[in-house]
Amino acid sequence: MQFDHASVGKKANVYFDGKCVSHTVTLADGTRKSVGVVLPSTLRFDLSTREVMEVVDGTAYVSINGAPEQTFAAGQSWEVAAGGYFVIRAESPVHYVCHFD
Repeated sequence: MQFDHASVGKKANVYFDGKCVSHTVTLADGTRKSVGVVLPSTLRFDLSTREVMEVVDGTAYVSINGAPEQTFAAGQSWEVAAGGYFVIRAESPVHYVCHFD
């Protein structure tokens, strides 16, 4: 439930008029992640790199590259290849960790 030996960017990454807010975390080995929250909304993310989205708390309803919506709860994750996209629908706050390549 935590990252040890990491640096955290002080300034938040704010997207979609504040409906998604995250902070960048860089681990000692240089691996970059973001830790954040999606507030109730429906948002589309277009990706330039492969991402694995891990739900930490809440429930995310997600369509990957136009596929039917799937439900992801705490402890579950989904992956999207570089160049793909996903649409996330949150009925209540969804806390997440995004793992980048």
